[in-house]
Amino acid sequence: MVTPTGAATGARAAGSTPAVVIAAPSSGSGKTTVTTGLIGALRAAGHRVAPFKVGPDYIDPGYHAVAAGRPGRNLDPNLVGAERIAPLFAHGAAGADIAVVEGVMGLFDGRIVESGTADEADPLGVGSTAHVASIIGAPVILVVDAAGHSQSLAAVLHGFLSYDPTVSIAGVILNRVGSPRHEMVLRQAAGRVGLPVLGVLRRHPSLTVPSRHLGLIPAAERNADAVAAVDAMTAHLRGALDLPAIVAAARGRSAPDATPWSAAEAVAPHRSIDPAGSPVVAVAGGAAFTFGYTEHAEMLTAAGARVVVFDPLVDRLPADAAGVVIGGGFPEEHAEALAANDLLRADLRAHAAAGRPIHAECAGLLYLCAQLDGHPMSGVLDIPGHFGPTLTLGYRDAVAVSDSVLFRTGERVTGHEFHRSGVGDGPLAPAWAWRDTAGRASTHGVTTASVHASYLHLHPASIPEALCRFVARAAEVSPARSSSRAGNTAGTS
Repeated sequence: MVTPTGAATGARAAGSTPAVVIAAPSSGSGKTTVTTGLIGALRAAGHRVAPFKVGPDYIDPGYHAVAAGRPGRNLDPNLVGAERIAPLFAHGAAGADIAVVEGVMGLFDGRIVESGTADEADPLGVGSTAHVASIIGAPVILVVDAAGHSQSLAAVLHGFLSYDPTVSIAGVILNRVGSPRHEMVLRQAAGRVGLPVLGVLRRHPSLTVPSRHLGLIPAAERNADAVAAVDAMTAHLRGALDLPAIVAAARGRSAPDATPWSAAEAVAPHRSIDPAGSPVVAVAGGAAFTFGYTEHAEMLTAAGARVVVFDPLVDRLPADAAGVVIGGGFPEEHAEALAANDLLRADLRAHAAAGRPIHAECAGLLYLCAQLDGHPMSGVLDIPGHFGPTLTLGYRDAVAVSDSVLFRTGERVTGHEFHRSGVGDGPLAPAWAWRDTAGRASTHGVTTASVHASYLHLHPASIPEALCRFVARAAEVSPARSSSRAGNTAGTS
């Protein structure tokens, strides 16, 4: 039986929370299944588990959240800066007695840089799983897709162990093992390089999670199916993993000295509105808009807003909404239902026409278009949107080229693009400029007097001033403030 680490002494300080990082030699090795099942198994054993994901991915944290019963969070040095990773980890781990961090791609895969610009003396790719593990001082458990591996697995494991000795690899989990004999050979291979086997998973079709063009189907879209999938992962992993050994490895974390990140402290230098104003910021949710970082609502609240979630598939815009945030997701999968909600589409057009701010990213940009592949969207922007076969993916170092409700011309950010769609041209000011991989400058996104919309996903912890600017604008044009002014005018006539 596993004894929860905080059971006898109470919850640990967030900075010293035991943690393990689940990594792999490459994508497709089974990290998400193992991580989600491990989180569920630890929770079933009585632990309070804090789940994290390395990189910008929104989908995996949704499954982590179902398993942990608390929000999944992201750790991405490219988006927030390496200096914020340990504080964000400490913030997200508050109240937990163990943290599980799912890696991204292969252990040492980070942001791709142009030839000749990489620091060849540093084997840790910027934003890689190894980079994040080194920042938070957590040991790595390597998940290996064992199908096709035999004795040569020893050489693979030796390579990962020796590539960078500063990365602590505590053990290996063997995934998709074919038979007892196959397991014996693989255990022998791991033993040759001194790496403990912390779990063995047989090939099991019930552990697969449905996917489509951009990866796994988000847990928020699957509802009961997602819960059932997580339950299946938990049940299978609970019997396949050496939980006591994994907890012991997590306790070996060398915790850095980090003060937990605070949304209130992040926005304090930039906040300009009276908390009593509390403008309502309506944030799109539901099945069509599932992409968002947990810290976004925390920062909007700290900036003085009252955050209200609405579902564009079925809801109208809250009558007192002073600002609107529409994040990423899959509007193309729900185009008919979005088009059918004509009352909300009219609400959004009226909201923008009144000068009330809208912040839209990726799917949000598509929803603001006039139409998406023939389906009417909100029409806030008089440009068409379309779904296509080409994947656009990567980090972007962008500069604002127009003043907007979020940014001022010349302000710089690092964001991430991930989409298979596009929008048409129109007589609207662009939001961003950046250089492509060939060094060519180009502009992206759209700004109007009340709208900032683009494909660029930004982490809120990196843009506190912009979010304060957005909330301040919402406070200025809030329906509640307009009503108050009208009442005061009526009272003095």
